Amino acid sequence: MQTLQQQIDFILELDRLKGVCRQALIKSDENRQENSAEHSWHVAMTAHVLHRYAEEPVDVSRVVMMLLIHDVVEIDAGDTFAFAATHELDAQQGIEIEAAKRIFGLLPESQSRELEALWHEFEHAETADARFAKAIDRVLPLLQNMQNEGGSWARHSVSKSQVVVRNQYLEGLAPTLWAYVLEQLDIAVENKWLKPD
Repeated sequence: MQTLQQQIDFILELDRLKGVCRQALIKSDENRQENSAEHSWHVAMTAHVLHRYAEEPVDVSRVVMMLLIHDVVEIDAGDTFAFAATHELDAQQGIEIEAAKRIFGLLPESQSRELEALWHEFEHAETADARFAKAIDRVLPLLQNMQNEGGSWARHSVSKSQVVVRNQYLEGLAPTLWAYVLEQLDIAVENKWLKPD
């Protein structure tokens, strides 16, 4: 019974992710801010649909699980804008590590270890599964910004080179998707949604 209660406590804690707002705006819903739970679902579906473009073998079920849990730490740490100053992003990293310990620690020990290890694997992006998950996590906001006339890029004066660097996991891993990203970025610059370099 204790194991079940720990699992239910974790499940209920996850509900708080719905209250964490992101920079992405949902065009189809009057441009309201997306929350991190919506993002996690959307990016997991994106990975499932696009995993065939990965040139290295990836285990899509592991990729999807990584994407479902990758932002759980935002329950404690909040969301930091992808193109924030380096010192802000560095500070966020330590907060997220502590959040991972606390939140995954709500689970029974074996599940806690498993999910925390998967979260760290995603963060370090050293395996093909983690690199693909990280790449897809970065492609989805690009797609959303393109659908929304630059979205958060335009609001924060982001440059093309910043988005190129952020999406470079795709370059060798999924060349077809990388070529698509580069085409989209050229369109964004032409439309003045991204600053040229």
